[in-house]
Parts: sequence; C-alpha cells; structure tokens
Amino acid sequence: MLNDLEATTHWAYRDLFRLCYPRVRLRPEKNLCCSDARPDIVTSGGANAWQELALFLITQHAGIEQAVRAAKFWLLADQGGLQAPYMAMPLGIPHGDAAVRDCQVWLSEHYATRTPVAAMVERSSLAPTTFARRFKRATGYAPMDYVHTVRIEEAKQILETTDASVERIGEEVGYEDPASFRRLFKRKSGLTPAEYRRLFGRRRFERYHLQ
Repeated sequence: MLNDLEATTHWAYRDLFRLCYPRVRLRPEKNLCCSDARPDIVTSGGANAWQELALFLITQHAGIEQAVRAAKFWLLADQGGLQAPYMAMPLGIPHGDAAVRDCQVWLSEHYATRTPVAAMVERSSLAPTTFARRFKRATGYAPMDYVHTVRIEEAKQILETTDASVERIGEEVGYEDPASFRRLFKRKSGLTPAEYRRLFGRRRFERYHLQ
C-alpha cells in the first residue's frame, strides 16, 4: 500500500524501515504524513503522535470546531508537524564492512577533525569513490552527511548538559563559522541551537529534581 508513497514512522526505526521497505518514500522528520497520491492513507510517528492523528481525523470528519473542543477537553498541546527536534542518531543497521566500521569508530572520537572524510579515506586505504560507495551502502549516509550528523548529535549533548555558548559549541564539534553551524543545526534538527536548549536543556528539568 505504501510503495512509492510518502510515509513516516518513529524516528528510531527509520534505518530498519528503509531496509525492509525500500520503495516507500520515508519522511522520518514528519510527525504526521498524509500521502498526496492516496489521501486516505495517513501515517504518524512517535508514541504521542496519535494525538495529532486524532485531531486530523476529527477535523476531516467533524470540522475544526469539534477538533478545537477535543483539544481543550483532552488538554492536547500543539506538537507541531515535525519529529526532527526529537530525533537522535540511531545506532544503524549492523553491517559487515570492516573498513567502514573502523572509520565509524575512529570518527566517534575525531569528528572535529578539519578534513574528516579525507582522513577516513586514507585510513580505509580505498579509492575515494569506492569508499564513498561502500560507506553509503553500509550506513545509509554519504560520508560528509554522516560527519555532519555525528557532529550535530555531539552539539545536542553539549547543549543539553552545559551552558557553553553556541559559538564555543560549534568550534568544539568542528565548525569555525558560527553562522554555518547554526544553519546546519537548524537543517538537521528543525530548531536553532537556542531553541533546542530551551526544549531539552538541563534548566527545563531542574524543577523536577527533588532536593
């Protein structure tokens, strides 16, 4: 039913989903996904995405007024249309390419290197085009996109646990230009670094800590 159509699922299962259903045009950044070609097919993402789906169905079949009433009665907050702010980099599907796996392990400690892809190519002893092809096949990422994803995940961790400035965090994960870092962070997460910190930073959760 979903072949050649857009669909979403929980972000943690995106790699497994792509492996099992390669013909589906997966949109894991979406919390609710309506297929344009088949408007009767609607898929949702995270555990609480049923709320968005419920409001969508109420709006379609009973109108906006009833959807508003339902949202008020059940205290349904606006979750927005994206899962992207909540997405973490999954461990990925296990693969048997030892050269790529070795580079992944190396990158986990050296992601801030100035030219990480060139360093991985040299480490693998493969031709650049061969390395890129094998890396994509093994991980689902182009090498530089994988580097960016690892760097942004590290930046998220720092934003969640420290009060370091955005400029300092960008430098720490490998970006010398703060503006470029902010643009890339927004593209990957759907939020600016400051917005991400407000949503997931430690200050939000300190009020729950019992002294």
